[in-house]
Amino acid sequence: MASQRSALRLWKTSSQLVARQHVRRLTLHQHQSQELLKQAGAVVPRGLVARSAEEARAAVEELGNNSLLSAQLLKRNVSLAEQEAAGLVARSPEQAAKLATDLLRASDSGIAARELYISQPASHDEVWYLAMTIDRETYRPTIVISKHGGQDIRTIAKQHPASIHSYNFTLTEGIPESLTQRIASDLGISSIAETSSLGKTLTALHKIFLDKEGMLLEVRSLARSDNAFVCLDSSFVFDDDAHKRQTELFALRDKEQEVRDEVEAEKHGLVYVRMDGNIGNVVNGAGLAMATNDAIGLAGGKSANFLDAGGQATTQTMMQAFSIILRDERVRAILVNIYGGITRCDMIAESIIGAASEMNIHVPMVVRLQGTNSEAGLKLLADADLGLFVESDFGKAAQKAVELANA
Repeated sequence: MASQRSALRLWKTSSQLVARQHVRRLTLHQHQSQELLKQAGAVVPRGLVARSAEEARAAVEELGNNSLLSAQLLKRNVSLAEQEAAGLVARSPEQAAKLATDLLRASDSGIAARELYISQPASHDEVWYLAMTIDRETYRPTIVISKHGGQDIRTIAKQHPASIHSYNFTLTEGIPESLTQRIASDLGISSIAETSSLGKTLTALHKIFLDKEGMLLEVRSLARSDNAFVCLDSSFVFDDDAHKRQTELFALRDKEQEVRDEVEAEKHGLVYVRMDGNIGNVVNGAGLAMATNDAIGLAGGKSANFLDAGGQATTQTMMQAFSIILRDERVRAILVNIYGGITRCDMIAESIIGAASEMNIHVPMVVRLQGTNSEAGLKLLADADLGLFVESDFGKAAQKAVELANA
């Protein structure tokens, strides 16, 4: 019971953050995750990648009829059962070619899949869910498992909360046999062969989690059949801060399916996060970004995005920041909220003035500066006669941005 409560708490507090694509983490496609599992020693069905209808036809000819076709989109919310119900099982090479033609078109979100993953059918008695992640409250790596797989963990938590079990472990010790035995006992596995197969799968996940610096390794469809477990569908997320250490892994990144403005901001050393409201924000630092979002919410508004300029405060940086934010047609006002520490506020003000003078900023902009030389910076902004709303108080600045956005 304790493990069930722990699992529910874990996923209620963290799963949505992992699922949101604007979070700066590396998310792999299904076929890439499956390949990592295979290399680590887990059992996965044979699969091929196709980039055209003809390649899909050839793949099913090689793999056999009743192969499963899956469009490789980073935002995949379709369960294995839903895929089968939607007719994505190719009964023949000819049907595979027809399905591929449709799947390689743009999705409802406007993103087109460039690849299909075609895998051999695998008979099974049950489909479970298995994941490895970090429990942020206990600061320990955790195994999450449920007998109701083939779907998103949030759906499982909503429909079958009692089925979710979680187990903490240590990275250095790995997956000891005693932990595998405990999991097997809790889930009603009595066969030695089946317990061994589960242990092999857990060990493979642990190897990837440790060696590749994983954040969330999901096997949404873990097939149980003939005293063995087979990984049918997986999706892996890795720590973005590991990109310098994991160059081979990060070479797999598909930038074409990421948020365009996030990729553009990254080119200029900026961090961009897309949200749901109508106020664009330029800040410096993640903590200030979260505080600004809270202040806007407290004032009754919602942020459309955040652009973290970090320690950069040049005119060129500000121009790039404003340009990216203004491309978002939802933005009705901009709030610049910057704390001047090493970079003085008067220098930041000069950069904002330079950018605003050279650009057509067609929405009202509120600027709040605090820190070194903040009074001088605010005076420069007020005297610039650029139509900027200058404010030193945090709460008042947020309130003004909300008022302008709603006007």
